Amino acid sequence: MLSVKTETSAAELACALEEFLAEHPRAAVLEDGRVLFEMQTARYALSAEHGRCVLHVWSEDRNMVRTVTNLAARKNVLRIETRKFGQSKPQTLQLVPDRDTRTPTTREAARKKFLRLLERVMTRFFPDFTLDSLGNAIDLEHSFGPAYARGVLVRGPKAWAVIAVNAEETQATVDGALTLGILWLAYCREHGDGRRVFEGLKVIVPAGMAAVTRGRMAWLNPALAKWELYELDERCEALDSAHIGDEGNLAIRLVHNFSRERTLERSQPAVDRVLGLLPEEMKARTEIRPLSSTEISFRLHGLEFARVRHGVAAGSFARQDTITFGAGANETPLTDETEDLFRELMRRVYEGRFAGGSVRNPLYRLQPERWLESELRNGLAELEPAIREEFVYVQVPAFAGGDRGMIDLLSVTRSGRLMVLELKADGDLHLPLQGLDYWVRVRQVHANGELQTHGYFNGVELSPDPPLLLLVAPALRVHPANETVLRYLKAEVQWTLVALDEHWRKKRRVIFRKRNETVVVSQV
Repeated sequence: MLSVKTETSAAELACALEEFLAEHPRAAVLEDGRVLFEMQTARYALSAEHGRCVLHVWSEDRNMVRTVTNLAARKNVLRIETRKFGQSKPQTLQLVPDRDTRTPTTREAARKKFLRLLERVMTRFFPDFTLDSLGNAIDLEHSFGPAYARGVLVRGPKAWAVIAVNAEETQATVDGALTLGILWLAYCREHGDGRRVFEGLKVIVPAGMAAVTRGRMAWLNPALAKWELYELDERCEALDSAHIGDEGNLAIRLVHNFSRERTLERSQPAVDRVLGLLPEEMKARTEIRPLSSTEISFRLHGLEFARVRHGVAAGSFARQDTITFGAGANETPLTDETEDLFRELMRRVYEGRFAGGSVRNPLYRLQPERWLESELRNGLAELEPAIREEFVYVQVPAFAGGDRGMIDLLSVTRSGRLMVLELKADGDLHLPLQGLDYWVRVRQVHANGELQTHGYFNGVELSPDPPLLLLVAPALRVHPANETVLRYLKAEVQWTLVALDEHWRKKRRVIFRKRNETVVVSQV
């Protein structure tokens, strides 16, 4: 066990917390076994002033301020000894790498129980089929993990690949079922004995958790396989077929565009104050990006280190600018008292985040996809010569029902064809279907004629054709399974997979491009 002793300085305690959060972007804060905050959506501030390490964490639901007195790490879990203000009795928080805190034994038991339940359900609901095999063995070579139950239903010379996920898994795991299902179908076809023809794929997800899978499955090519989706209620062992159709009934919208020039002009004094406190060498590398009509972000290679918010002053109707600073989800108000802390953080950010920096530095490792985005945004023509670089929208909020997502980059070609860009700095099995999610949202908004009414691409004659989809990742980080999944998309989804040089932080160079029109998949 690694422990940070009580005599450790407040600054060292704060640094240890920052490093853990940088290493684990999906971390969660627990108290008495309950999840208080998911750090993907929460924000935090760390202060080491006056010899005390103060941790402030807040989200839309709750707010927490604690003094940190000690840290101890055990099995990737950080135990935080804290005190509430005005209380002497310590409390213990846990900082875990992921909100799924089940032990391996508990997870394995739940998955084995689900296999037995699934076998009963499938035998009852598919009486004309024989369940040839059902299991969840790990097969890293083919990207199969234990969270997904895989099987085969056989009827004479024909068969179906089946994949299922239980209700105790996270929503992200459930949403990943279709990717793994496509890979399982491809595996069954490739490794079959030739006596069976695999007609298609049956995907089984928990009741009430099928929305994302339903939307994605509508864009799989029916000429290459049959696709069926089911929702399973484990309590009553009921299996219901889920309709796969057009996503038109789902309310999809983009956030209205705004005047970036007007936003900067209104908050110019606050912008000047932030720039005036930066190291001289850092100013030229700093990106000032308006996020909305009331917010401005300051970034170094994609990493936000300060933000200006324009709003109503407390206790009056007067409007004012509020400045906060901090790297990642860390956020601290900028006041006369915290200026020295701001200068110190800026020095650390500048010295730690540059192309030739150390991979051991947490500030270098933070938010690699935002770094990739910042490198590519001003050189998109190198990825796709047809792009109009004067029309590039970054991190565009897009809603589908109640789900909010951020389109990495949205642009248009010289012929007026919309282009959705999805970027990944690390290998991601789910890159194709995540990119498809945003492609679908832009396609529908454009088909409804709402894109330009929301302030995008003013003065551009947009093509009525569906958007293009550009998926970008470093060459060695392109997951081997990505192309398999892409091959099963409908021809209407025109995609290009672009692989970059591994040293993209230093130079932009395309290693290869692959497009769907050059890909052939054997049909059923």
